[in-house]
Amino acid sequence: MPQHKSDTLDTLPLLSRTPIEWGCAVLADPIALLIDHAFLEKKAANNAMDMMTRWPGEWLPGWVETMTNVARDEAAHLAQVTRILTRRGGRLCRIHKNPYANALRTMVRKGEIGDTLDRLLVSAMIELRSCERFSVLAEAAREVDAELAGFYKALYTSELGHYKVFLKLAQKGAGKEEADARWQEMLEAEARILAAQPLGPRIHSGWVER
Repeated sequence: MPQHKSDTLDTLPLLSRTPIEWGCAVLADPIALLIDHAFLEKKAANNAMDMMTRWPGEWLPGWVETMTNVARDEAAHLAQVTRILTRRGGRLCRIHKNPYANALRTMVRKGEIGDTLDRLLVSAMIELRSCERFSVLAEAAREVDAELAGFYKALYTSELGHYKVFLKLAQKGAGKEEADARWQEMLEAEARILAAQPLGPRIHSGWVER
């Protein structure tokens, strides 16, 4: 997976790493994994549309355009996942839960400034972890599922871009010092939250070392 040196998996600021064994385990049930993934893309598109009206007190140029672009990308990913899922005989269910994302969102503080900053950082965090997980999936699927290997390899760059966009907006809106301090708190919390997740064929499931 060629990337610029500054964009390699090892340089992502996550405080925990996903082993290749996780990828092999979740790929054992690709239909369930794809269903979970489809819902994540749907929620990501909805989140970007919701964030479009949540700009900080001071207007940030490009806010609406940026959120529109993210929503468009996520909707396109949803269509891609759904096509793969349908070809393999899977169907979306009506109810989906993501305890990982829900736990991250409990960190969002009340009040205009804290709310907007934290929502941006939670969005950046989910994109960042998804980016790492897609890279692991691409590697794990390389020898067993060429379609998913190519699909997740292609998604890596998009998720990386979205993570950077949300983080940059947070820094612009709240100031780099405040945003970076809060970001470090969230990175530490995210590692704990992910470690507490149950096992299973989901993008943000946990992993137990064996």
